[in-house]
Order: sequence, then structure tokens, then C-alpha cells
Amino acid sequence: MKEDLLLLEPEALNACVSCGLCLPHCPTYRVTGDERMSPRGRIALMRSAGTKDFEPTAEWIHSMDTCVQCRGCETACPSSVPFGELIGDTKKALTNIRKLPLPVRAGLYVLDKPLLLSAVTFFIGTLQKLGFFRNSSYIPAGVPLFRREIKTRHLEGDPVLFTGCVMEAWTPWVHTAAIKTLDFFSVDVALSGKKVGCCGALHEHSGLRSVSKKIAEKVIDEMPDMGPVLVNSAGCGAMMKEYGDLLGTEKAKNFSARVFDIHEWITQNYKLPEKTDKKERLVVQDPCHLRHVQKSHQFVRELLSPFAEIVEIPDEGLCCGAGGAYSISQKQLSGKIRELKTKALGEVIEKGEKSRVVSANPGCVTHLQSEGFEIKHPLEVVAEYVTEMKNREMSNSDEW
Repeated sequence: MKEDLLLLEPEALNACVSCGLCLPHCPTYRVTGDERMSPRGRIALMRSAGTKDFEPTAEWIHSMDTCVQCRGCETACPSSVPFGELIGDTKKALTNIRKLPLPVRAGLYVLDKPLLLSAVTFFIGTLQKLGFFRNSSYIPAGVPLFRREIKTRHLEGDPVLFTGCVMEAWTPWVHTAAIKTLDFFSVDVALSGKKVGCCGALHEHSGLRSVSKKIAEKVIDEMPDMGPVLVNSAGCGAMMKEYGDLLGTEKAKNFSARVFDIHEWITQNYKLPEKTDKKERLVVQDPCHLRHVQKSHQFVRELLSPFAEIVEIPDEGLCCGAGGAYSISQKQLSGKIRELKTKALGEVIEKGEKSRVVSANPGCVTHLQSEGFEIKHPLEVVAEYVTEMKNREMSNSDEW
């Protein structure tokens, strides 16, 4: 490996003082106990790449490849080490010395090609009807054979709901729930649709920096020049909020400033309904990129609070192991990390009592559904309640 192949900022590397406060928050360290699988261990290995005689061993590459990129270490770090930046640049360098697993490469190739994604979706939906992929950790149950166009009314300058690639194709009901929720607050919304497509998050996480940049530029160019951009996928939202850093242009920075997690935008701009007396228990699982990157996880709780009793998981936001394509590329580790989350969920879900789990990221939802949990996107639950409230108001109005 050439000395200049892994160019990391010395200041960022040296910010780590090896205090170890990140260790309990690192899912791969938690399940292995291996220092090479920890943030400070990985940073030490990154430093070694700057030496003259460095050659990347299989062990060194494995240490970097097995990072989930949850960035929980950033939240825990007292020295504000930009680990996301360090591991992102390292993953980019790794693409020059090893190939991604074939299933990951194939999946990433499909994501930003709408026609091909539609064909793959039809194929997967057909297989599911025949009994395959019924309990997959990376393909949701009930993938529709065709994308049904969601109709909305909107004017120029109205918010745009970013529909993405996989969410639009595989879980369109989340977007329907988002539209119903926004309609309750009398918000008209446009949809980004197939023309805009993928945000590039999974490509960036896999080290395909040049591809993620092209996708980011396309998204910015295809989206309206004004109005808020609302995102209901934690991973997509985190990626789009960092377009400014990724591209380094004023245009990208201005675009990122208009991106909001949808829960964040609603709670900051509209008065929520009065709290109901009778509430169901909802266990909230925080997607890593909502909690540690966007730092917007509290808004999910605010939006749900009028309708539900919020139950917290006693693991301080530890990753569930989904990690975008991680559950495919690192299946064994992903499963072990999920076991930690399953145990934590079991501690708060009361036996014999119905308790739904909510998570604002499709990857987390699918990953945990495969363990038998009843888990929804928070907007699906909110849409249920606001639709019920709206119907009740209409019924009372008709009586008068």
C-alpha cells in the first residue's frame, strides 16, 4: 500500500487520546471484546497506515470493513474525534485494495437505476408470494410488485418529501403515512419521486465516494431550489444533511441547510394535538443516523407523545446491527449485534402485553422484524391516530 493511499487529517487522528469512553458504545467491540474492533483500536491502525513500510494485512482490512459506521463513538467521545470522517475516508481508500462482496456491489448498482430497481422489486415481490424472503433481515415483508403512484397536491415552494429508492419501491406505505400526517397539519407536499431517486448513502458508506458525489449532485440538481426537504429515513436524512461537507460547494451547503428529518420539521413548526388519556406503550428504537449524526431523535418522541406512552430501551442508543448493507456484508457480526438489541428490547416489552416498537429507518425496521418484533415506522403510528382523530371530528360535524 502506498504511503499516500490513506490520507487522513493528522489533527483528526491525534484528537483521539485513547481514553476508552467509546468502547461501551461500539457494537463491534461489545460483541467481540477485540480492541481492533473498537474506535480507538481502528484509529491506532489508521495511524499505522502513515508509516513508510506499511502494508495492509487481511487483519487490518477486516478491522476497517467490520465497522458498522453507527457513529455512536462520536456521541460518547469527550474529545470530539470525527470518527465518521476518518472511517469514511478509510473505506474510500479500501476500494483500491479490495473488492466489495458481490451481493453488495450488485445491490448498490441497482439502487440508483429506477427501471432496474422496479424490475428487481417485481422479482422479489413475486418470490415473496411463492414463500421466499419471508423473514429476511434486509428485505421487508410485503414488497409490492409494482410502485403505485402516490398523488399529492402542492404548490411551488411547498415542502418536498424525499422518497428515495428502496423506500419508494419496497415500503411505500411509510410515505403514505407521512402524507397523511402532513395532511393532518394542513401541509401540502410534493414528492421527489423516481426522477430524483437514490440519495447515495449506501454508496458512501461502502467507500464509493465518486459515485456518492455524482448521486448527491443529481439529487441537488433535480430537486426544487426552494422550500424544505423532508426525509423520513434516518440514513437518507443524515446523508443529505452532509452533502455540503461531501461536495464542498455553496450550492450543496445551501441544499443541506434545507434538509430536515420529518419529525423534526413537524414538531418545530406546528402545534401538536392535546395528549390523549388512553395511551398505548410504544418502545422507541433510535436509528444510529438519527441519534448520533442528525441528533434529532428527540423529535420522534415529541411527535408520538400525544398518542403514546414512550418506553425507552436501556442500551443508550446502541446500534441494532442493520447498518445499511452491513447485514449482508457482515452477516455474522450483524446478527450478534442484533442479539444485544433483542435482549434490551426484551427487558422493556412486558410479557403478555402488546407493545409495538417504532424506528425511523427502514433498515432497522426490517432487521428487527426478522426477529419477530411488531415494529413500525413512527409515522405509521402517528398516521393511525391522526386519521382516527380526523374521522371523529368529521363524524361530530355531521351530527351537528
